[in-house]
Amino acid sequence: MFGLDEWWAGGEHLPEGAFTRADGDLDAPAVTWLHGFPMSSWDWAKLHAALGPGRRDVSLDFLGFGASEKPRRHDYSLLEQADLVEAVWRAHRVTRTALVAHDYGVSVAQELLARRGAGELSVELTQAVFLNGGLFPALHRPTRIQKLLAGPGGWLLARQMRASTFVRNYREVLAQPPPDDELREHWRAFSRDDGHRNAHLLLGYMAERREHERRWVGALIDADLPKCFIWGPEDPVSGAHVVHELRARLPDARIEVLASVGHAPHMEVPEQVAPVLAGVA
Repeated sequence: MFGLDEWWAGGEHLPEGAFTRADGDLDAPAVTWLHGFPMSSWDWAKLHAALGPGRRDVSLDFLGFGASEKPRRHDYSLLEQADLVEAVWRAHRVTRTALVAHDYGVSVAQELLARRGAGELSVELTQAVFLNGGLFPALHRPTRIQKLLAGPGGWLLARQMRASTFVRNYREVLAQPPPDDELREHWRAFSRDDGHRNAHLLLGYMAERREHERRWVGALIDADLPKCFIWGPEDPVSGAHVVHELRARLPDARIEVLASVGHAPHMEVPEQVAPVLAGVA
């Protein structure tokens, strides 16, 4: 597995402000990896190691996250992040790809599916894989700190965030958390260039999900491509209750429920996620 500094050293920055990596042979089937809040593309590194070679892994840090630019007083938008994914595809000459998305990234993936359905996407999507995330806004159960950060005093709480706060709160949504040293590295990515001070702005995605609920849920259900859901049922934010909805609304989809796993299956049990993802591209 790449360490964080090694991960950063192997990437590049686009004019649009995004940090991005493209690993693997140019001619191999492409997979695009969309990370969650408050993480970065590095949180896929363990899963990439478990999967081994054979793909062209295209990843990015969304604007405001990881090694990407983190502008202040910016109106962060999931629509803008979808634009950024398309810019990454152009930069890496991707014309055909699978999508793998987690948490925040699932909404970006849903927007990309909506653009595909409207004939507005130049890249061919081969399939979409989702890990725990707010696919259905009405079922999203934000944590206490997310509610506080999204509230009127969120800007002050964001300024006071520390590594210990980050580790403690992220551990609460995981059933099998990685070592604290690893979580502190994720904090280092989030707080790079004082990015943690934007946490209250980044959390605007929760309201944006509600605003675009019909478009994004419709795109998820109507998209005529293979869909797979890899889910940790012990997730208090988007766990077993979302699995019930998936089974009711997408009865033909592949749904893999990983027992005793929480919000981040790819970080908690990459060795269990890897076999499900084998052959995704």
